[in-house]
Amino acid sequence: MRRGNLSKSLLLQKTINSLTYMIFQLIYLETEVTGGWCCTRMSEGDSIGESVHGKPSMVYRFFTRLGQIYQSWLDKSTPYTAVRWIVTLGLSFIYMIRVYLLQGWYIVTYALGIYHLNLFIAFLSPKVDPSLMEDSDDGPSLPTKQNEEFRPFIRRLPEFKFWHSATKGILVAMACTFFEAFNVPVFWPILVMYFIMLFCITMKRQIKHMIKYRYIPFTHGKRKYKGKEDVGKTFAS
Repeated sequence: MRRGNLSKSLLLQKTINSLTYMIFQLIYLETEVTGGWCCTRMSEGDSIGESVHGKPSMVYRFFTRLGQIYQSWLDKSTPYTAVRWIVTLGLSFIYMIRVYLLQGWYIVTYALGIYHLNLFIAFLSPKVDPSLMEDSDDGPSLPTKQNEEFRPFIRRLPEFKFWHSATKGILVAMACTFFEAFNVPVFWPILVMYFIMLFCITMKRQIKHMIKYRYIPFTHGKRKYKGKEDVGKTFAS
């Protein structure tokens, strides 16, 4: 009887895990395609986006204005990298405390960890896969020598999109903790062990890829040229 209940619990766990992971992947794909959150303009004649007289409806104008304000705040926060990440880490801390106090929603936390791991791997990966450029001389390549021309490392997922997607993932996971449907009973140490194994395997593969194609996921080594100081002497007449 206990084996039957355990098999049903594992099956339900896999189903919820897959659905939650798909939700986070959809958020990530939306960020990759659009480059951020924005309002989609409705086509002309749309009954939702436009009224009978051809003018935008009040709902459409409200969400358009809301999207503009949101995008304006994102633009203003762009230069404050440290502050943005401190806020994100604070949200992560609050989420972990909430999960600890509630003693549940481990599936949502596991899905959030997998989602953040995918974002981190995309952050460390170059925009153009070196394996695709191995037999081709077209397009930019990564520098392999110290005296070679300086080329900045271009990421597949820029830092700002990484932060934006990670923060949205935390907020979505926080919202999921208010719904009992996502609180699937599961033996959480198994999820922790599986996540640690997945993290080690993924990072090992990424490090091997970096060693094979000889690149570091950080821009470094740019030479700085300084002009000669003006040490001219003044002569008395």
